[in-house]
Amino acid sequence: MPAPELRDEFDNLMEEAGDAVFRVDLQGQILFASARASTLLASKNALAGQALADHLPEEDQPALRAVLADVAATRLPGRVELRLKTPEQLLWFELRVSGFTNRADQFELLVVGRDMSVQHATEERLRHMATHDALTELPNRLLLSDRIRMVIASARRSGQGFSVATVGLDGFKKVNDGLGHPIGDAVLRMAAERLRKTLRDSDTLARVGGDEFVAVLPGTYTEAQIKLVTGRLIATLQSPFEIDSHTIYMGASVGVALYPEHAEDEVRLVALADAAMSRAKETGKARCVVYSQSQSGPPEHDISLEAAMFQAVREGEFLLYYQPIVDAHTREIQGFEALMRWKHPTLGMVPPARFIPIAETNGLINLLGAWSLKAACVQLKQFQEVAKRNLYISVNISPRQFRNDKFLDVLDDAIAFSGLLGEQLVLEITEGTLMIDPVHAESILSKMAERKARIAIDDFGTGYSSLAYLKRFPISVLKIDRTFVRDLPGSQKDGAICNAVLDLAKHLGLSVVAEGVETEAQLQYMEQRSCQYIQGYLTGKPMPAHVAMAALKERTYAKVVTNDLRQVHP
Repeated sequence: MPAPELRDEFDNLMEEAGDAVFRVDLQGQILFASARASTLLASKNALAGQALADHLPEEDQPALRAVLADVAATRLPGRVELRLKTPEQLLWFELRVSGFTNRADQFELLVVGRDMSVQHATEERLRHMATHDALTELPNRLLLSDRIRMVIASARRSGQGFSVATVGLDGFKKVNDGLGHPIGDAVLRMAAERLRKTLRDSDTLARVGGDEFVAVLPGTYTEAQIKLVTGRLIATLQSPFEIDSHTIYMGASVGVALYPEHAEDEVRLVALADAAMSRAKETGKARCVVYSQSQSGPPEHDISLEAAMFQAVREGEFLLYYQPIVDAHTREIQGFEALMRWKHPTLGMVPPARFIPIAETNGLINLLGAWSLKAACVQLKQFQEVAKRNLYISVNISPRQFRNDKFLDVLDDAIAFSGLLGEQLVLEITEGTLMIDPVHAESILSKMAERKARIAIDDFGTGYSSLAYLKRFPISVLKIDRTFVRDLPGSQKDGAICNAVLDLAKHLGLSVVAEGVETEAQLQYMEQRSCQYIQGYLTGKPMPAHVAMAALKERTYAKVVTNDLRQVHP
């Protein structure tokens, strides 16, 4: 042992340390503890002579002994994160262990503990947020997939099947639209709590979006078991919901898929249960339907594609292509439409017509839409630096995005993050999207206009037949659908429609973009009739950002075509 005076000097230095510091021997017995360590452990007796491991929960003690033994054997520093017992609670600490030889030529261990409790609590909250639904605190789709995979593994070992049940509330949309989202949210929270109390501790209940819940029921696979459980689920949701001054009556439809009879993977099980639930709603509601092969479930390729989409998001396989929008008179690029693409590692470029409807159904469109809006705004800044002039970017907004409560926050974030002026952003919305809920649409469009963003009606003329919304809503741009341009200039009927749209826009003070322009004759037709902008394969197919940059440097569409983009970018 070191001389008393040397040991006292060393221990005095440790007393001044802000961290909990221990000197321990090779057996883990405490030789000295700093004031911070003594206060933390609130020991009534001197810590010297006690085993440091005794101040840890039993399950953490092997990890401490292992790191102490390793440092003693190798003489190299080590670290471990574990919990120390305090009078009130267990606290996470990072213990850094090093060794030294004292003046008596004896090897001792120095253990410095840093409190990591706040960091661990923050990480735990983030993990919870990533795997749970914010409204109901139930597991979300991501955690649900993990739970089903665990149950599948257990079922394979035991040889016992299980069932997956999708529960959809009947009449929820009327409640949400009629009484407002706060009441609708309260209904969802109460429904989640009722379902949770009805199920066993071994079951998993998740909210997968909107008014749909999924229950995983281990060991429940016979007809009698399924009827018993689903009957309770339906019954608990038929009791009235008393919220504020409202008495609300709901119901529930349930669809069930069985493992392994119907499917052996988590994605297909949930998809088939969802198909069975849709069948229950179609055939009278407030009932349970077990999936059968005769039901028209999701196509096999769509189920596989949906699973691949979630992987694609994690792997960053989605990207944006940009199609030029050109001044019909000067032939100069004025902006770009940002178009989402999916480059699959084995399938190649997956057509948007295949993956966009799936994303719209499973809710991924909100995540992808938020990403594409921000990415397009950031890219426009780079386009403008190359062009040395102002341009605009046009981004499609899906129906589900438009109805999302967080859409305006997403829009604000994209504008603030990119530093764009609001008027440099054009948001394309279809006629049908606006007419699903005109009152909601008017409110959202007005707030979008307050941010100076311009609103374009995409595929104009193919959707809702009423033109009243052109007067009612703050619309800036009409995009003539390609179906009216394709047969020009030879089709008199298409010509009459295009002329009417151009005349209408002129009197309403709206800009017009003609889509699908593929020939010089179509371009000249539009130019002669004072159509401001054109978009189509004549002036460039959708292209990656670096090719669009090259097009901007050439300034006019004629040079873009000579770059043979038609062959390079199908």
